[in-house]
Amino acid sequence: MSDYQQFIDGIKRKTGIDLALYKEAQMKRRLTSLYEKKGYRNFVEFLQALEKDKDLMNEFLDRMTINVSEFYRNGKRWEVLQNKIFPLLLQSNKRLKIWSAACSTGEEPYSIAMVLSHHLPLSQVQVTATDIDENVIQKAKLGLYPERSLAEVPKEVKSKYFHQEGQFYKVKDEIKKTVTFKKHNLLKDSYESSLDLIVCRNVMIYFTEEAKDQIYQNFSKSLRSGGILFVGSTEQIFNPARYDFEVEDTFFYRKK
Repeated sequence: MSDYQQFIDGIKRKTGIDLALYKEAQMKRRLTSLYEKKGYRNFVEFLQALEKDKDLMNEFLDRMTINVSEFYRNGKRWEVLQNKIFPLLLQSNKRLKIWSAACSTGEEPYSIAMVLSHHLPLSQVQVTATDIDENVIQKAKLGLYPERSLAEVPKEVKSKYFHQEGQFYKVKDEIKKTVTFKKHNLLKDSYESSLDLIVCRNVMIYFTEEAKDQIYQNFSKSLRSGGILFVGSTEQIFNPARYDFEVEDTFFYRKK
């Protein structure tokens, strides 16, 4: 058994995370650079250290997960969400069940709430946001971001829902209250049901084809008939019918 396979087995035992479902070359490259920086010679040594050192384990989880995000990422898609998708969903239900999956540091679920606020009072907006990494969830709950994260936020939204704190911008409490953050592993944990909207963007590119297939099947089961899956700009689903989806718009898929 290779040292990387021993590492995969050990991490799965300790955390429940199955690294075999992530693209191997990308993951090995990312983790090799981390253990070399920390002075370890191979994956076995690194695993032994992780089992003893909680701070190192947290750093490993940060490196393993992809925490690159920004508000209104790929702005034109958020215009489609605001002007087409939400009006469509709100025709049949004024209390939408929304899930921001693999939400990273919170920019995505807060963006969803801000967009939905064009259609509903914030008291009626509720977004569930999940990630596998507890560290990024804590950062998301704090809601403090560098200016570069707000590059695509419309000016009127920026002035309405953020206040500046030195070099940073903080999400106002009225938006924070609309989002509930939880830890969740897309490859292991159970999914909610009867969802109106699932947003999962710029994450699937890191998974194997087998893992992607499993996640899309689960997303499909979680959505109600007519519910929408919103994916990232590099994650077009080429066989949507396999998952009982139809194309609603570019990067938006409707459950049949």
